[in-house]
Amino acid sequence: MAALAGALALGVCTATPAQAADTGVTVSKMVVNKGKPIIVGVSEEKYPGVSFRMTWPAGYSSGDITAFPYLYHDTTAAKGAESGIRTGHVIYYDDTPGSANVEGDLYIDPRWTLDSTKDATTWKIAVNVRLWAPGSETRLKAEENLTGLGTVQVKRAARATVNASPEPVAKNGTLTVTGKLTRADWGKEAYVGYPDKLAKLQFRKAGTSAYTTVKTVRANSTGSLKTTVKATVDGYWRWTFGETSTTGGATAAGDYVDVR
Repeated sequence: MAALAGALALGVCTATPAQAADTGVTVSKMVVNKGKPIIVGVSEEKYPGVSFRMTWPAGYSSGDITAFPYLYHDTTAAKGAESGIRTGHVIYYDDTPGSANVEGDLYIDPRWTLDSTKDATTWKIAVNVRLWAPGSETRLKAEENLTGLGTVQVKRAARATVNASPEPVAKNGTLTVTGKLTRADWGKEAYVGYPDKLAKLQFRKAGTSAYTTVKTVRANSTGSLKTTVKATVDGYWRWTFGETSTTGGATAAGDYVDVR
C-alpha cells in the first residue's frame, strides 16, 4: 500500500509540466462521490470520495507513479488540472506488480474553488498522471492528463424553513403556513432566495411517522411561501422540494402545532 499526503496531492497539479507524453498508465472504474451529485453550500468544506483502478508499465512500481484525479469544466483538461476541483489525498492498494486500486477524496472549499453559480453544472473527471524514473523523486519521465473518465454534477445546496401559526390553533380553525426557500450563491458567499420554485406542503399527524402532501405552492420572487389550511388534529407541518439540474433538494424541520 502506497499513500500520498494531502499537501502533495493538492500541489501536484500546479507544478510546471516538464514533459507531455504517454505514461503508459491506464485508469478505469472511476467513481466520484459514489456516483451521486456533489452538493455544496457556501462555507462548508467538502471531501467527495473517489476510487478507480490503475495499471502501469512493466519495470515500474506504484511508488513511481503519481495519479491525482480532478474535475474541470468550461476549459481544457490541461488548464483544469491547475484551476479545477483537485485531489485532497489518494492511497494506492497494490494487488499485482503492475496494478492497484486507488481510493481518496477531492477537496472543495466553495469560497475558493467555486466562483459563481455557473459552476453548478456538469464537471468532467480527469486524472493527472506523472511517471518518474524508478526509485527517483526528481526525474520526471512523462506526464499526461487522462480524460474521458466520466462526469459528475456539482449542485448548489438549498434550504427550506417553515412556520405555522397561530400556535395553538382552534380545532377546524385556519392555520397560516409560511416559509422560505434559499440556495447557495457561491459568488456572494451567502444563501439567497430561490424564486418561482414549487414546494410541497406536507403534514404528519402526531404519533405517526409518515408525512403526506397537502398541497403544492410556488415561491414568490424572493423565495417566500405562504398558504392557509384547516387545522383538524395535532401534528407537524413542513415544506419540501426535490433536486434540480443545478440545485439540491431541501426539507424543513417539522413545525408542531397543537390543535385545541
